[in-house]
Amino acid sequence: MSKEKHFAICIENGQYAGTLDVRKVYEVLEDASAARRNYVRIIDESGEDYLYPAKWFVAVEVPDTVEQLLHDLAVK
Repeated sequence: MSKEKHFAICIENGQYAGTLDVRKVYEVLEDASAARRNYVRIIDESGEDYLYPAKWFVAVEVPDTVEQLLHDLAVK
């Protein structure tokens, strides 16, 4: 796994309370186009990836073993 940050904690959910939980860790998919517009691509509670404002998330760095575990849980 890469050392880049692939997970983020939601700190705001705006009108998306049904698809984003504040204080929850979400998997982030790399999307350079979205990042240029200050958005992040998040796998949300629906299990699909959507764009959300980057200011709603704080990126977190986790050890490779934890990153793999979180990824595996998200895929289930």
